[in-house]
Amino acid sequence: MSIDTRPHTAVQIQLNGMGDLVWHAQYLRCIAEQSRDGQITLIAPPTAMARDLLGHEPWLRDVVDFDRRPRRVERRRGRHSGLPGLMRLGAELAPRHFDRMIMFSDHPGRTVIVCWRAGIRQRIGYGATWLQRLMLTKSPWIEFYTGPDVRSYHEATRFAIAQGFCKAPIVPRISVRPDALARMRERLAGLPRPLYALAIGASLPCKQWGAANFSALATLLIEAGGGVMLNGGPLETALAQEILDGIPAGLRDRVLTVTDGSAADTVAAMSLATICIGNDTGATNIAAGVATPSWVLLGPRPPLPHDPEMMKLLQAPHLSDIQPAEVARQLLALGKA
Repeated sequence: MSIDTRPHTAVQIQLNGMGDLVWHAQYLRCIAEQSRDGQITLIAPPTAMARDLLGHEPWLRDVVDFDRRPRRVERRRGRHSGLPGLMRLGAELAPRHFDRMIMFSDHPGRTVIVCWRAGIRQRIGYGATWLQRLMLTKSPWIEFYTGPDVRSYHEATRFAIAQGFCKAPIVPRISVRPDALARMRERLAGLPRPLYALAIGASLPCKQWGAANFSALATLLIEAGGGVMLNGGPLETALAQEILDGIPAGLRDRVLTVTDGSAADTVAAMSLATICIGNDTGATNIAAGVATPSWVLLGPRPPLPHDPEMMKLLQAPHLSDIQPAEVARQLLALGKA
């Protein structure tokens, strides 16, 4: 009987969002291929929705919530906040006897404390500063990205290549849970095609295009014969209703609001859409991750570099400068090409 000598691996990602997790997914898979049983345990913030997005993947053994910084609307202290919380997480991991912790993080100090309490001796991270190199196990280091793009994907890519997890950058892709796909296929069946998914959520006010703009865009797309799905989370329920109210009453039967589903449902819905248009949020990254063309209303923010084939970035000096009529014109021109 053979014994798998590959290391028992935990991987921690620092970033909080679903889109951030999508960017890392293929690199996590590569690490799993070099780990015991071809699997990893993922340690991630609850807001990344890792169980919904990746829990069905065969290379993922388990997800552990790193509950350090809850969203403000939750009005609670995280289970793993502060030094006592870090020690608590370390105690929770200790019985698993991990051989190594791999950290996609530009601030690994907290996780190093967790490793110490959990008895994880090998701590692999970016090593971009002298202080990080003191805390981490010696390995190939990387430098922080300083260019014009959002830095996270660049740094994750540099790290994965330097460590030998992969040989070149990998475009982010995720798979769809079959049960969610069946659910959303039934739910979306009555909408006309082409189906436009409007990703209306936003983690920050500066990323929000606004209800009036989404209403105007939806109206133009419906008048041209398409169907519209308003996609968001429970926090966007009121916004979705405001957008729906801004669409002429005679056109509203061509709109479906989806703010009550899981993150897995969002993945499935985006895979069934013809195209996604929306704020710089998890849903637009998810759409690209399932190979659905995704138009991101980015405004003046730094570019997203990770999927130039599937992601079109709509940039302007101000987000409000992006006009619904022009977006609709470009979208409808695609159908005539």
